[in-house]
Amino acid sequence: MRIINNKKEAIRELKRISSRTNSENNNKINEIVDEILKDVKNFGDKAVEKYTRKFDGFDPNPMQVSAYDLKNAWNAIDSSLKRSLEVAHNRIKKFHEKEIPSSFTIEGEYGDVVQRRWRPVKNAGIYIPGGRAAYPSTVLMNAIPATVAGVEEIIMVSPGNKEGEINKTVLAAAHLAGINKVFRIGGAQAIGALAFGTNQINKVDVISGPGNIYVTTAKKLIYGSTGIDSLAGPSEILIIADETAKSTHIASDLLAQAEHDPLASSILLTTSKNQAKEVLKEVYKKIEDHPRKEICLQSIKNWGLIVICENNESCIELSNNFAPEHLEILAFDSNKILEGIENAGAIFLGKWTPEAVGDYLAGPNHTLPTSGNSRFSGSLGVETFMKNTSIIEFNEESLKVNSLDIINLAKSEGLHSHANSVQIRFEDYQTFEGA
Repeated sequence: MRIINNKKEAIRELKRISSRTNSENNNKINEIVDEILKDVKNFGDKAVEKYTRKFDGFDPNPMQVSAYDLKNAWNAIDSSLKRSLEVAHNRIKKFHEKEIPSSFTIEGEYGDVVQRRWRPVKNAGIYIPGGRAAYPSTVLMNAIPATVAGVEEIIMVSPGNKEGEINKTVLAAAHLAGINKVFRIGGAQAIGALAFGTNQINKVDVISGPGNIYVTTAKKLIYGSTGIDSLAGPSEILIIADETAKSTHIASDLLAQAEHDPLASSILLTTSKNQAKEVLKEVYKKIEDHPRKEICLQSIKNWGLIVICENNESCIELSNNFAPEHLEILAFDSNKILEGIENAGAIFLGKWTPEAVGDYLAGPNHTLPTSGNSRFSGSLGVETFMKNTSIIEFNEESLKVNSLDIINLAKSEGLHSHANSVQIRFEDYQTFEGA
């Protein structure tokens, strides 16, 4: 992690960080994942089992976690953790219930009726990472909006450990969220199973949830035959701070992102030179006794950055240019800075709102756009698991009134049959004389 006080250099460095997953290895990864997907499509469960043994090191038979094991996982966790999961569940559910889109109807002057109707997809698959850490919060963040949307069947996949076991708290969260189909598989093979269906796993309409580069690549390749939430990259945080913010708070929040993954990015934009130096010192101090020290060191060394900015306006400009997944504003006038922010997945205001609040139980979803994608997209939500249909009904009078305009527009595009499909309904109608 280094300190920069030159704006042009900062822009270059932020661009480098934002594109950190665009590597020469992508073509090779695409080839590997494409082969896995083709195998799963052609050979179903046998291919899933083969790749699970190869990549995860265990035989996945039986592939599905039993209802007994799900309930037992819930019963096995302590009462304090149960309460915390329930608090998170209730807050997330309450927030997402406000997201349900409304169908609407517009009645025209001449009796025509147009509608937009929202309906949930029939079934959805949610991917929950295993690997370096367990994420029960991700179970809740993906399952709850799907449930609120009204999805009939939610299928969860998550890789087991070397013994083939899924973390107990992850299973407990699945039980709390009402998921009764859980499969201990992961990687591109799990995405393929959800996208194409196997004897054991139903084909789904939408797949959501974060994963590694192989999972993300699989989601990219199956998109079109199956819907996806987004193509998530490594996690990132950007903090805008001034001299009123505590350096210990900033350092802790930067490391809260760095501990996720060696590719995670932690960035500070500050208007204070002294603060920049203090935060850098504090970050390395806290890393010394960190239980995930090596991960933090790789993240901070390769993708960490501190930029000294001339003023708040410069901080805002750089932040909007980077379009962070998570943005913390720790400044005397956080709300004033907020007014200038255009691009961010989620924004955390003030010293009492560390990003961890949003990760676990604030309510808004923690599945957010990364790698600058907050310029054009937002968080996972209820609409991810819904689709809208337009319904149009004209009567004779409303078609007569609008027919000449439809015909004019169709003819302007050179589409004869479009025009004729309207005109033929009123061949003797005087509107078309000379048309």
